[in-house]
Amino acid sequence: MNPPRGVAYWLGRAWLGAFGWRVEGGAPAVRKAVVVAAPHTSAWDWPFTLATAAVLGVEMNWVGKHTLFKNPVMGAFMRWVGGIPVDRSKTQDFVSKVAELLKSRDDLFLVVAPEGTRGRADRWKTGFYYMARAAEVPVVMGYLDYAKKTSGFGTLFYPTGDLHADMRHIRAFYANVTGKHPELASAISLGVTPQPTLKPGLFGQSPRWGTA
Repeated sequence: MNPPRGVAYWLGRAWLGAFGWRVEGGAPAVRKAVVVAAPHTSAWDWPFTLATAAVLGVEMNWVGKHTLFKNPVMGAFMRWVGGIPVDRSKTQDFVSKVAELLKSRDDLFLVVAPEGTRGRADRWKTGFYYMARAAEVPVVMGYLDYAKKTSGFGTLFYPTGDLHADMRHIRAFYANVTGKHPELASAISLGVTPQPTLKPGLFGQSPRWGTA
């Protein structure tokens, strides 16, 4: 017998149904992961992501600048929609802090938009990859396909440390996913980026960097 559906499920169904969308597949078969949110080209992405998660029974969280949570009213709202405050003043330290957060929780699906902006960027930011790798949790490829009006969670994989190979798989997955504003979608490319400092001994070898 299936458990009763909650209010969040019915609200999510109502939202998606009003726009003619359908959810594909089910929830990831893990208790915590870094969820890639791509392509990110519109402010509409967030309510569709929340609705999809509600239908699948997944509680989504995201990290935001700690200063955004200082106001009691705004802070309460941000937490209500899944926000977790983190000091983002230093990029490398930020990756480590989020990895520690993931390791400290029994259940946590952390949404990250690698493009970092709704506008077109030259490349993806790779913090999501190193967060997952340092925390030893999988990456789940979430998607919103505005052309097909479908959403869900796709491929799940554990970062291998071969960034080039992993990014090729990610690029192939998103090749046929269309954002709300396709012209603003960023290329799934890494460029040349300095490697974040991770704690030694976690994986036995350092990840390789270069141009994907």
